[in-house]
Amino acid sequence: MEHVQRQLQQLLTNPVLLACIFSWFSAQLVKTLIKLFSGKVHGIAELFELLLWRTGSMPSSHSALVSSLCTTVGFHSGFDSDVFILSLGFFLVTVRDAVGVRRANGLQARLLNKLGRSLAEKELVEFTPVKEVQGHTPMEVVVGCLLGFFIGFAFSVFK
Repeated sequence: MEHVQRQLQQLLTNPVLLACIFSWFSAQLVKTLIKLFSGKVHGIAELFELLLWRTGSMPSSHSALVSSLCTTVGFHSGFDSDVFILSLGFFLVTVRDAVGVRRANGLQARLLNKLGRSLAEKELVEFTPVKEVQGHTPMEVVVGCLLGFFIGFAFSVFK
């Protein structure tokens, strides 16, 4: 039992894990504050959804998380380690997905919904909208990456 408690304590104080959690939460907090101060939050439920779950918008929390992961793993395990190369690959796939695939899917879904609504208004088809997945603009991803890098750097250097 003592062994399990020690391992749990090591996990919960691991700077890599803490940097990832802090980066993700910081990005979600910034995203929420931007929406809140721009008047785009319409209730407490939406505020909590933004803070804890919603994707898209500035900054990218996915990019912040993988950037801090890559940074802290590099500093803790070495930039020539296998685990750093793994985290770098994960970073590249995630960032590419955030700015490329997910954004393209969201744009296509928006156009399909517009076309479907137009056809439904003319009573040519019955239409159920598809979910519009929000991807990120390149700037949202860059800001998320910078946020994650600096948080990961801070957790690595100021232990």
